[in-house]
Amino acid sequence: MARPGSDLQSKQQWRRHLLSKRRRTPAAVRFAEALALTAQLTRGRVLHPGQTVCLYVPTGSEPGTVQMLEEVADRGVRVLLPVIAGVGPLDWAWFAGLDALRMGPYGIPEPDGERLGSAALRIADVVFVPALAVDRSGVRLGRGAGFYDRSLPLAAPGTAFVAVVREDEVVDWLPADPHDVRMSAVLTPNRGLMPLSV
Repeated sequence: MARPGSDLQSKQQWRRHLLSKRRRTPAAVRFAEALALTAQLTRGRVLHPGQTVCLYVPTGSEPGTVQMLEEVADRGVRVLLPVIAGVGPLDWAWFAGLDALRMGPYGIPEPDGERLGSAALRIADVVFVPALAVDRSGVRLGRGAGFYDRSLPLAAPGTAFVAVVREDEVVDWLPADPHDVRMSAVLTPNRGLMPLSV
């Protein structure tokens, strides 16, 4: 993956590069990664029954599948999902099964149950954050809307922030802004949970 000094210096350049690469990933590879990621979450040492975690509904070329949510919940983990509420921090609602999801803004499925407010993030033990890439110092590159950067500061001190990406999306360097919230770890389909040097 490119490093400083290459033609990838701005966030926009990185996003174009990474999204193009994701679009070229064969369906069979995405399917295998989704199965591996589900296994990491349900059969590894990442989650434990009784925990409360924030997950997200994978869409498009993001690693994972919606079925992953049910398998995590079936393991006795309470799952909060994000709800886009205007331009402010994300709202949250409990995951109550795939049948309880409806299409929200940006074509992202959301739970149709009671909204808990942005402060619900404080009860999460782990927040899994969608990302296009993450670097080894914890800088996360998202899609640019800023919802997670506005939301993560509301979490309780010490909450683990885990970026979810493919193996080759863990890079040496990404451009960062002062408001970017650093990740404490990264989860990939094949290498599992890895701490980052925050």
